[in-house]
Amino acid sequence: MVIIRLVFTVFLGSCLCSLLLSSFIDANEANVNCLRSIKSQLTDPNGYLSSWVFGGNETAGFICKFAGVTCWHDDENRVLSIKLSGFDLGGQFPVAIKNCTDLTGLELSRNNFSGPLPTNIGSLIPSLTTLDLSENSFSGEIPVSVSNITFLNALMLQGNQFTGTLPAELVRLGRLSKFSVANNRLSGPIPVFNDTILKVGPGDFAGNAGLCGKPLGACEGANSSRVKVVVIAAVGGLVAAALVVGVVLFFYFRRLALVRKKLQDDPEDNRWARILKQQKGVKVFMFKKSVSKMKLSDLMKATEEFKKDNIIGKGRTGTMYKGVLEDGTHLMVKRLQDSQHSEKELDSEMKTLGSVKHRNLVPLLGYCIAKKERLLIYEYMPNGYLYDQLHPSDDEESFKPMDWPTRLKIALGAAKGLAWLHHSCNPRIIHRNISSKCILLTADFEPKISDFGLARLMNPIDTHLSTFVNGEFGDFGYVAPEYSRTMVATPKGDVYSFGVVLLELVTGQKATSVTLGSEEDTEEEGFKGNLVEWITMLSRESKLQEAIDKSLLGKGVNDEIFKVLKVACNCVLPEVAKQRPTMFEVYQFLRAIGESYNFTTEDDILVPSESGEGDFIEELIVR
Repeated sequence: MVIIRLVFTVFLGSCLCSLLLSSFIDANEANVNCLRSIKSQLTDPNGYLSSWVFGGNETAGFICKFAGVTCWHDDENRVLSIKLSGFDLGGQFPVAIKNCTDLTGLELSRNNFSGPLPTNIGSLIPSLTTLDLSENSFSGEIPVSVSNITFLNALMLQGNQFTGTLPAELVRLGRLSKFSVANNRLSGPIPVFNDTILKVGPGDFAGNAGLCGKPLGACEGANSSRVKVVVIAAVGGLVAAALVVGVVLFFYFRRLALVRKKLQDDPEDNRWARILKQQKGVKVFMFKKSVSKMKLSDLMKATEEFKKDNIIGKGRTGTMYKGVLEDGTHLMVKRLQDSQHSEKELDSEMKTLGSVKHRNLVPLLGYCIAKKERLLIYEYMPNGYLYDQLHPSDDEESFKPMDWPTRLKIALGAAKGLAWLHHSCNPRIIHRNISSKCILLTADFEPKISDFGLARLMNPIDTHLSTFVNGEFGDFGYVAPEYSRTMVATPKGDVYSFGVVLLELVTGQKATSVTLGSEEDTEEEGFKGNLVEWITMLSRESKLQEAIDKSLLGKGVNDEIFKVLKVACNCVLPEVAKQRPTMFEVYQFLRAIGESYNFTTEDDILVPSESGEGDFIEELIVR
């Protein structure tokens, strides 16, 4: 018999959350007010922002349904990105954007914005990873404070009327992988960027007659000023003639684009699939030789041209569709979100991920690259996502809660898969997006982790440096508090996210919001927040037993449930990431708790050899 003594250096009372309830509510209101102010500062002649309706039934997450708005989570009013490209909007740069404090992406390209950029733009949008202001009429100098947006991966300013010189401070943007100032009125020397990450070419600076330096021609000396006057005069004449032609063409193509948009109006938003259907003879690369001759047309038929009804899940990395081949084989096809990787880079990455195989990882069967679309083919999982098994929709009257052995089996298997990625996979992989929405279930509820390695494809920055990748946030409610400060992914961040999944399994509550019985009960308790905040409150009040899913009580397994709850709390230690266990340790704890169920038949997780990784394991006493 194995007797386990779980020694936790910090008890359940240390399960704290870095966000206080008051700041949580204030942040929601700030984001709503942010969008309300932005709308008031813009002109919208074609009514593209008509869905931005304020007042009335402002339920949690209502702004997430606004056109061009993406939230951290659909149930929270926290704006992650604003994409209004081609909306025909006008006005100056909306300074109200400063109140969207969680914003990481801003795309305002192909509109009619004008005027100078705010000199303090760096303090208005300090956390952006993407800033696209291309194809507008912004003027004046490019503010030096742009260099203070230190997380920028993409800075697109082409097609405007910027004047003056390029700020030398732009070289401080060490994460830039995309940059363009083409077709402006800039002059002077081009700063010397670090070409290890940012690969700029002449096209990124073209259309600026006064720019010089690498990758354009060398800057001339002062004695050539007379030649410059002649050249500038000649160029000026050509530019004037080109402007006349350009204005005519601009209005022509703009009118043509509006007509096409109306003709292509698609309520199911799958025009991309219809365009894809026109591609002939595109092959699908399959890792299994038995189905190596599959084509894109087979995927189109299997998913009914990616019909909306075949969507089985959406996440940060893309949308998953179910499909059935003509021979009756079921599969899943993921349409990746926009990736800046080239076909060669993606091909290499896919072959690496295709070789990563483990019992508790969703097998990647193949992939397809067609135009700008990247499609991944996975083995079909009949019981879908863990999230849907724990949190059914309101109209699912036949819902039956999972029993405890099934939940423990899922917890143990998922922990094993993630521990293998962290400790035994070569190269080791940090998932960066662990949630109940990336854990799929087989017919017998064996858990398999999906989306591993895909975070690298969402943002190419630093992927050549290590698996400890900098960049985007994961799903709201699962992100370790230190990530929002450091923007650096670590294994202990994955541990925090997995701890939230364990809390979901024990409590049956959603990570982003907690429902306490009826609405009257909720008001009486006076609680509004996410799952970790709720557990923190109950721990502080010594009421943790109230967190356990009522459907699990009275089945003789309360002791096991409470042990898993304690493991979960130690995973979500908020401020001291080093005090969290490793995934190997989490797996070993869960394995000991579920030993009597005989869930696993083999142990293929290597004991970590790194210094300090085994400290927590030494607290296991076996007799």
